[in-house]
Amino acid sequence: MVRTIRDSEMATDIIVAGHICLDIIPDLSIGVAQSLAELLHPGQLVEVGALTLATGGAVSNTGLALHRLGIHPRLMGKLGNDLLGEMVRQVIGEYDPALLQGTVVDALSSTSYTVILSAPGVDRTFLHYPGANATFNADDIRYDIVEQACLFHFGYPTLMREMYARGAEQTVAMFKRVKSLGVTTSLDVSLPDPHSEAGQADWCAILRDLLPYVDIFLPNVDEALFMLRREVYLEQLCSDIPLIDATLLSELSDELLAYGGKVVGFKLGNRGFYAHTAGEATLATLGAARPGNLAGWANIELWAPCFLVDVVGTTGAGDAAIAGFLAALLRGLSLEEAVTMATAVGACNVEAADALGGIRSWEETLARVQGGWRQQTLELDAPGWYWDNDVRLWKHN
Repeated sequence: MVRTIRDSEMATDIIVAGHICLDIIPDLSIGVAQSLAELLHPGQLVEVGALTLATGGAVSNTGLALHRLGIHPRLMGKLGNDLLGEMVRQVIGEYDPALLQGTVVDALSSTSYTVILSAPGVDRTFLHYPGANATFNADDIRYDIVEQACLFHFGYPTLMREMYARGAEQTVAMFKRVKSLGVTTSLDVSLPDPHSEAGQADWCAILRDLLPYVDIFLPNVDEALFMLRREVYLEQLCSDIPLIDATLLSELSDELLAYGGKVVGFKLGNRGFYAHTAGEATLATLGAARPGNLAGWANIELWAPCFLVDVVGTTGAGDAAIAGFLAALLRGLSLEEAVTMATAVGACNVEAADALGGIRSWEETLARVQGGWRQQTLELDAPGWYWDNDVRLWKHN
C-alpha cells in the first residue's frame, strides 16, 4: 500500500539526513563595495550590517522547510558537543524538540559552520568548515526510525568526507539498506571544490553505483554538469552565453535515468525547475511514497518558469525547492503540481536573507500560486516543447 500523509497517522512522514551546520550571514547590503573582491580588499575596514545566525545544510534547510509546509520530518545529522552545536539544537528545538530525534552529538567532533557572503548583485560565496559532517557515515543513521517513514531524503554527501570517500561506499551502503526497508529514497548533492578530494572523485562511477538505490535525484544543473559533463561545466564558467538548453537537460536526465534514477529534477536558479521521469513500470518500484496515479507521472518532461519576486538572498533556495517538490509528492499531487510547488517554495525562500525566513505554510503558498502569481518569461525554442497554459509550464511531447 502506498503510504502518504493523507492516509497515514504515522508520526514521521520523511527522514531528512546528511549535512547540517550553523550559517553565519553578515548583512552586506549597506556597504558600497561593488564586488566581493572589493569588499575583501586586504587592510581595509568595511562596515556591514547585523549578523544573522541560522541553521544550515540540507538537514536544516530542507527539513525545517518541510515542517513549515505541514509535513512531519525527523532530522538526522551529526553535531559536535560544543557551543555551535548547542546553538543548532536550540534553534531547531524551538520548532519542535522531536525533530532532532536521531541526530548524533559527537564529543570528539566540532560542529560544522559556513560563513555566507551574499553581496547585492553577485552570487554567494561560502567559507565552509566541515566539522562533524566529515565523520558522518552509514552507521550514524537510525534505521529503526527510517523504517517508520514514507520517504528518506539525504543531502550533500559531496561535503561529507566519509560519504564520498572510497567511491562513496558509505552512501551506497546507506541507500541500499534504506531501499530494502521499502522506503522511497531521495538525494541532493552540492557542488564540491573542484580541487578538493570530493571534486576529484569519479562522480560518474559513483552515480552508476548509487542511483539504482535512489528513487528521486534532485541536483541543480551545475552539479549535474560537474559530475557528468565536466568540460561543459568549465566552458560555461568562462562563457557569457548560457549553454544550458532543453536538449542538454534531456541528455543529462536521460543518462541519470539510465543509471537507475526514477525521477530526476534539476534546480535551474532563476530559470526555474526541470523534471524528467522514467516509465510506469520503473516508477512502480519507488517505495512507500509513490504517486497513486503512476501513469500520470510516467515518461514526462516538464520545465516550470520561476515566479516573480524581489530577491533578498538565495541561501537555501534549492533546498526549499526540494521541500516543495517532496511535500507535493507526499500529498499525492501530480508531477505538474509538484514542479510548480518546487518553484513556488523556492521563490518564497529568496524573499528573505536566510534559508527559512521566507518559507510560508503550504496553504499560503498554494493560495499565492492559485491567485495568479506572475511567472518570469521563459522561451523554449526547442523541438517537441510546448506551453501548457492550464498548468503554466512547458511540456515535452
